[in-house]
Amino acid sequence: MDEDNSLHLGRNTTNPPSLEISTLKRREIQSPLIACLLEAFIDEIGYEKTMQVASAAIQKDAMQAGKTMAEKYGGDSIKQLRRVVQEVWADGEALEFNILEETNEKLSFDVTRCQYAELYDRLGIKKFGFCLSCNRDTALIQAFNPQMKLLRTQTIMEGAERCDFRIVIE
Repeated sequence: MDEDNSLHLGRNTTNPPSLEISTLKRREIQSPLIACLLEAFIDEIGYEKTMQVASAAIQKDAMQAGKTMAEKYGGDSIKQLRRVVQEVWADGEALEFNILEETNEKLSFDVTRCQYAELYDRLGIKKFGFCLSCNRDTALIQAFNPQMKLLRTQTIMEGAERCDFRIVIE
């Protein structure tokens, strides 16, 4: 015990450990419970209605995340969005991607490996993967900057070889 009679149990009190976890780890923790809830709601109200309600709720959450990230990253430009992609979405090598074009008005990249899709597949819930993850992207980007638009025609989650992210400022 220290002189102030507090017990620190070996914890460094000058630099406490970060409670931040990667987005991929957060999805790994959340997804089994969410999938269980989705299955129960599908049994009660049907697949279409369940996915409609879940998508709306997930997009609402993504919108808040987009606003928060614009604040955290000090702006809502393509440059800041690229940092979000690199530092949040791809944290811990969750995504492998190639930047194809980056200007002040456009960010184009292809995701060539998606550990989110691999996670949902491993958990046996890939059928919900698009709803739980990919579904967030458009709402998050629009909330990050209302002038940005995501144009995407395919995702690894849905079976494609790559995800084609084309983000433009209109």
